[in-house]
Amino acid sequence: MKRNFFLALTLVWSLFFSVGALAQGEAFVPVRNAIRASSSRELADFFAPSVELSFDGDKQSYSSTQAEFVMRDFFAKNSPASFDFIHYGGSNEGTPYAVGKYQGKNGAYSMFVKMKAVNGSMKISTIAFTKED
Repeated sequence: MKRNFFLALTLVWSLFFSVGALAQGEAFVPVRNAIRASSSRELADFFAPSVELSFDGDKQSYSSTQAEFVMRDFFAKNSPASFDFIHYGGSNEGTPYAVGKYQGKNGAYSMFVKMKAVNGSMKISTIAFTKED
């Protein structure tokens, strides 16, 4: 009896965490699609008013308009051959993030995207690219 109870409890917890990860991942679907299409314009629709962009550790904060131009330049030089998020998570405060693999024409990058709540919707606050060796 105890064994069945613990098995059922484990199953319920597993489903609970699976649904939470799926819900976090859904917020990133349009972001993933914009990156795959190398569309800085579509991606900018999801930018917070201020966005931190990082390329190999060189971090700078930009307005959403400036960030769109920086991403346009990056996509022009490194158009994606493939891209997908491989991990979704969230902080204790509910800040969602995703880690992805970006294969560009000039190399592979690990990519980190963090969102924050802005006026009731989730917006991108950070994008970081780290070139893989």
